[in-house]
Amino acid sequence: MEGLVMFANAFHDKSVWVSGSTGFKGSWLCAWLLRLGARVNGYALAPSTSPALYEALGLARQIQQRLGDVRDAAAVADSIDEAQPDFAFHLAAQPLVRSSYENPTYTYDVNVMGTLHVLEALRSIRKPCAAVIVTTDKCYENREWVHGYRECDTLGGHDPYSSSKAAVEIAVASWRRSFFAGHPVRIATARAGNVIGGGDWAQDRIIPDCVRALARGESIPIRNPGSTRPWQHVLEPLSGYLWLAACLSHSQGPDLESAFNFGPEGESCRSVRELVEEMLKHWSGRWEDKSQAKAVHEAGQLNLAIDKARALLKWSPSWSFAEATEQTVAWYRQVGSTPDPAAVQAFTVGQIDKYADSARRLRRPWAAEGKVLFA
Repeated sequence: MEGLVMFANAFHDKSVWVSGSTGFKGSWLCAWLLRLGARVNGYALAPSTSPALYEALGLARQIQQRLGDVRDAAAVADSIDEAQPDFAFHLAAQPLVRSSYENPTYTYDVNVMGTLHVLEALRSIRKPCAAVIVTTDKCYENREWVHGYRECDTLGGHDPYSSSKAAVEIAVASWRRSFFAGHPVRIATARAGNVIGGGDWAQDRIIPDCVRALARGESIPIRNPGSTRPWQHVLEPLSGYLWLAACLSHSQGPDLESAFNFGPEGESCRSVRELVEEMLKHWSGRWEDKSQAKAVHEAGQLNLAIDKARALLKWSPSWSFAEATEQTVAWYRQVGSTPDPAAVQAFTVGQIDKYADSARRLRRPWAAEGKVLFA
């Protein structure tokens, strides 16, 4: 399939290393990178869900995949040394709040030590490489503010998952100052909102829970219907990660070697109830409140400010809350149960192209065809 020209054509025929390549976001990222003509090197555990987007897309036949654990420092170093990447995206993580309560030390081991293993491996690279370390919007000390958190706000986290990602941000900043000043590897971190999109089959996430219930004709169980989150289609933060990496690879100066929020517009900061009811406009069903009085703590109010990404990267989201939800439901209804990787790939790539068309109409600089002059 002919590659798509965007992101200043920065990824065409380039070596790209992706950790967490078998996960939900990682699989979408690998599919997009292939569409951009990149040579993709994946490092991840075997898919943790069945079905899994990685398998549905047939990515094992399209990328150089190494199965491994980010807690294995030697294996991470071997993978990066073999790939000799021009770009690196670190997505591998234990990503679930509730799981972090059940296994807090494992969460820290994967999220914090796993990231340090990636950073140590990148220190051995002796060629230019732009690296994006992905954390989360939950890395901020949550004060239940109605306004969005900025990159300069206090890091923290009530639960082990959130605090582990705050620790990752602190560690990356320390390693960048201590070991990467003047180094050919340039590093930024990315904090995204709550992503939705086709192909997510994880437990304890709202979209997969909805899809499983709707497919069985059952009522959707909702734990926290009043909690608000910055909902965005998975392609939104991925466009931010890719554009941040492209800019890192072309631009000089320290401003980009820092943390960036990639969230939706303010209208997409909605309650869980609103998200489910928006889904039900496209897939008939019902939901019920399954809140538990003694449930583990989860943030009630969360939003991101994206002023920095707008100012320094000229990045903005391209799909509204309604469009993101509609495209998510369309994926599950169209290909969610098909065993044909070609059909899944065609529909998934079609959604990438549709998103790119929306960004192009909105004059997003990363979506411009042909070469883009970097400032």
